[in-house]
Amino acid sequence: MGKDKKKKSTEPKAKLPEHLELRRDYVTCGDKLNYNVHTFTSANVFSAMGVDNSWDLAQFKKDFKIIINKLDKEVLEFDMIGVDPAIANALRRILIAEVPTMAIEHVFMINNTSIIQDEVLAHRLGMVPLLADPQLFEAKVAEEAPSEKNTLVFKLDVTCKRGENRMFSGQLEWLPGGSELPEETTCRFAAGQAHLFADPATPKPRAVHDDILLAKLRPGQTIQLEAHATKGRGKEHAKWSPVATAWYRLQPVVHVIQDVAVDSDVGQELMSACPGLFVADEGGRVLRANDARGHEMLRRLLEQERFSSCVSYRKKKDHFIFTIESSGAVPPLELLGQALELLGEKARDLTGKL
Repeated sequence: MGKDKKKKSTEPKAKLPEHLELRRDYVTCGDKLNYNVHTFTSANVFSAMGVDNSWDLAQFKKDFKIIINKLDKEVLEFDMIGVDPAIANALRRILIAEVPTMAIEHVFMINNTSIIQDEVLAHRLGMVPLLADPQLFEAKVAEEAPSEKNTLVFKLDVTCKRGENRMFSGQLEWLPGGSELPEETTCRFAAGQAHLFADPATPKPRAVHDDILLAKLRPGQTIQLEAHATKGRGKEHAKWSPVATAWYRLQPVVHVIQDVAVDSDVGQELMSACPGLFVADEGGRVLRANDARGHEMLRRLLEQERFSSCVSYRKKKDHFIFTIESSGAVPPLELLGQALELLGEKARDLTGKL
């Protein structure tokens, strides 16, 4: 006879006491301090109680969700559920510092008779977001000569006339054939870049916003320059960051911890101060809480003991409300996809080094 097969245990898994589960899963917001702000990542932190706290891939796949709440040309808001704060923060930092874009790196001044200094104008040009797909270009190393593979060339030639005394980002003109000053800039294109943007669906390189004020001129003053844009990342300089900001907050959760009569003074004040958050239960006698998103002002009420004794304001530790505000250089949904790919690459690199 063969060896007896081990039978799977049918005993239910041990559960944490309610107060410890609350500490593990929620941040409790007080009037002056937040409590239970730490995460419990160690596998054996609750082993004395017979609870296994180790990370489970199958459970992660089951719990993890991304739900898009808002999407337009510049802003993406989504819920990311079932992840550790370290992962959410890694995604945020990748969005800010690691997703590549194109930005003006070198400015060759030909003529500047305006009051603005050359270096100040060059810095302003560098901070102008450019609409150009960075995936079409290679990153330029310091020793490498600028070429059609790693550089976009723009020129700016503005002379002030009466009634037209402002210079805007929309006046930047893309030069698909490359530099008009190859001897001074050492930029020579073997072939033009027009073919890269021949598809009508691919916008030609330009400033994202045409109305960014660069300088004010007086009649007769002139600014002539050539600007070279290269591929880079936000960790090198903020001008390459594809986002105006990327941030997250934890999902708020309100619990009624002590029955509050609908017709009581406290009940009426809560319903009046936070309409839609507190409603009567099925019996119509006591309050229950709905989704607390958008009701952060409740925290001010909880500074008063008569409210904090019956209502608790908490934050779910693994539920993040993420907001990406793109600079316009890359659409926000595309930014999210690229950031997730980079996060996956980092995880694979780390796995290979273990």
